[in-house]
Amino acid sequence: MNFQTFKFGKELQEGLDAMGFVKATPVQEKAIPVIQKGKDLIACAQTGTGKTAAFVLPILDKLNRVKQTNKVRVVIIAPTRELAQQIDRQIEGFSYFTNTSSYPIYGGGTGSEFENQKQALEKGSDIIICTPGRLMAHLRFNYFDTSEVECLILDEADRMLNMGFYDDIISIEKRLPKKRQNLLFSAT
Repeated sequence: MNFQTFKFGKELQEGLDAMGFVKATPVQEKAIPVIQKGKDLIACAQTGTGKTAAFVLPILDKLNRVKQTNKVRVVIIAPTRELAQQIDRQIEGFSYFTNTSSYPIYGGGTGSEFENQKQALEKGSDIIICTPGRLMAHLRFNYFDTSEVECLILDEADRMLNMGFYDDIISIEKRLPKKRQNLLFSAT
């Protein structure tokens, strides 16, 4: 199945073309239509099968079709900073021709990174890609308004639970609007 089958907007399709994406993988063929309909989804597939694109593409398409709010609209939680960085790089590639903004929020690095993250949250990136602990730190300080969050995505959800992030994930979930789309992705 070609990506054009999903009828993504022109700008997103340009990003796909620029990155050389033509054919969808099996997990993308199954997940993208469900996500496009606004339904919740639990998906499990092996590493390297295109899970990230399966959730990023329909979410980017949806965000690009509606007016921007200058508030966080999608929260993606990943277990490690490396995975958060990888997801953000994919978002940047796919969204290159769109007006959608993203920002990675994770621990480590220099002390100035926390302040930069705070400013990005206050400014309002459309999508934030976070590790659970760092997101909780920003939520405790009320550095951003969660009222416009439309979608919560847990990538490698099983791994986060195994790493002891259950309480953080529940706490984060409680701070988000009840009416939202929930997507859980896991490796097999």
